Amino acid sequence: MRFRKIHGARNDFVLLSDLGLDNDKEWPKEAERLCARRTGVGADGLVISRLISHSPPVLEVTCFNADGSLATMCGNALRCSAWAAHRDHGFRQMSLHMDGVEHEAAISDDSVWVTAELGEVLPRRLQAVINGRPTWFDSAHTGTEHVVAIVNDVDAIDAQVVGRLVRHHPDLAPLGTNVNFIQPAGHQALKIRTYERGVEAETLSCGSGAVAAAVVATMRGLVVRRAVTVHNRAGEPLTVRPHDARPDRTHWVGGPVTHTFEGVLA
Repeated sequence: MRFRKIHGARNDFVLLSDLGLDNDKEWPKEAERLCARRTGVGADGLVISRLISHSPPVLEVTCFNADGSLATMCGNALRCSAWAAHRDHGFRQMSLHMDGVEHEAAISDDSVWVTAELGEVLPRRLQAVINGRPTWFDSAHTGTEHVVAIVNDVDAIDAQVVGRLVRHHPDLAPLGTNVNFIQPAGHQALKIRTYERGVEAETLSCGSGAVAAAVVATMRGLVVRRAVTVHNRAGEPLTVRPHDARPDRTHWVGGPVTHTFEGVLA
């Protein structure tokens, strides 16, 4: 099987395209094997993309986290899949289906955009002590579970330690959550750090986390409801903006996608 190593703002994936329907591999185990940083290709997740319609363009996208768990939503995995479909088939607009949810995708000259569907938003979902200070986390479901804390300095947070503790907070059992720390970074801009469930580590970028950050920041009055630049650890910002047709429940997230290399799996 040929694969691509590809990343969306340095949230990296092993991408397999158009495998056919008769492939019967145990994909959770394959994800663990291929995503291992020392013995595999190395990635935050394994993405399987299948073209199910040319006209209109529709892809079925499945994403397994590095620990083998299934991701219900991964914005950067969708963006990478859209980039590959554009490269392979020339599509500039398409529909992507992930875990039963339809997402729009659009390719511009310098960005790949996909939609995320907003679910329940709950203020003050839980509290944790960060650097000696009690800190509230709001929750926002953007296709997957996220909590967001507003802090004074994201760089002063031990995102690995605090993120792991909050991810396993008993109030969020049994599913757990992705954990985001944000701070204002100028006009319509935020800084973010994200601990991702399934990767079980801080990642350099998270698409659904960027959407959750923008939603919570808007609710808290840090930004207004229009395009927000979300500066991540990758140094490759994502932009989040409301969907023109349904701004209350759908957001676009866009940014760069980089094709690193291709290979053949042994």
